[in-house]
Amino acid sequence: MTTPPRVLITNDDGVDSPGLWTLARGARDAGFDVVVAAPHTNASGVGASILSVSDRHRTAVHPRTLPGLDGIPAFAVQGHPAFIVHAAGHGWLDPLPDLVLSGINLGANTGHAVIHSGTVGAILTGALHGWSGLAVSLDSGLSEPEEPHWETVLHVLPEVLGMLTSMPAATLLSLNVPDRPADELGPLREATLSSFGAVQVRVDHTPGVDDGPGSLLTTISEPDGIHDPDSDVALLAQGHPTLTELSLVEARPGLLSQRSVTRSA
Repeated sequence: MTTPPRVLITNDDGVDSPGLWTLARGARDAGFDVVVAAPHTNASGVGASILSVSDRHRTAVHPRTLPGLDGIPAFAVQGHPAFIVHAAGHGWLDPLPDLVLSGINLGANTGHAVIHSGTVGAILTGALHGWSGLAVSLDSGLSEPEEPHWETVLHVLPEVLGMLTSMPAATLLSLNVPDRPADELGPLREATLSSFGAVQVRVDHTPGVDDGPGSLLTTISEPDGIHDPDSDVALLAQGHPTLTELSLVEARPGLLSQRSVTRSA
């Protein structure tokens, strides 16, 4: 009998997010051996930070029972999602996971801004251990919806998981799904990364008074630029779930040899 792949499921919205529970249920129903470990509180925007709340090198881990997931080991960890994955690969989990699934994030993770996403940071960290990963996000817009369509993701998830498990180890995929009923979805499309993502951030500085500290005011808005029609942002706007393969940060060889060629020319 073949042992099912072991999957570590995490997120950056925190262990109490219904999106996390939905993703865990989808992985369980797809036949994976699931363990859930997620931040004890919201950790959005932390990227691949491995920060944790540490007391003499000890980070608290709280066992949890998640709704609809009886029998699945689950933990609330006082650390960022990449820390959780990092810990899993350095002695915490036994057996080790084969895959890391991260999400379902409330809000799309699109464009080159995915570098700042804790959802994406988790799977990037997993790839350092040779584990493939899938970051899953729901394109819910800037205003938090009262009833996100979490279940819509489950209509796309089995196909994407099938692709991921057939690809080489350390493959990294990012799935974004429109926040709409499943019968309103377009076909799954491969997407490029938009140049500026689904949101635009502006930061304004206000000087301090009488040598007091100044402040930085952050404003988030939807960008008004034109997106490439094959980009994740453009395809999501048309109702398509999008899939993008990501890559780890890698060194680009030939730096000094290129300099030598330039000098000799």
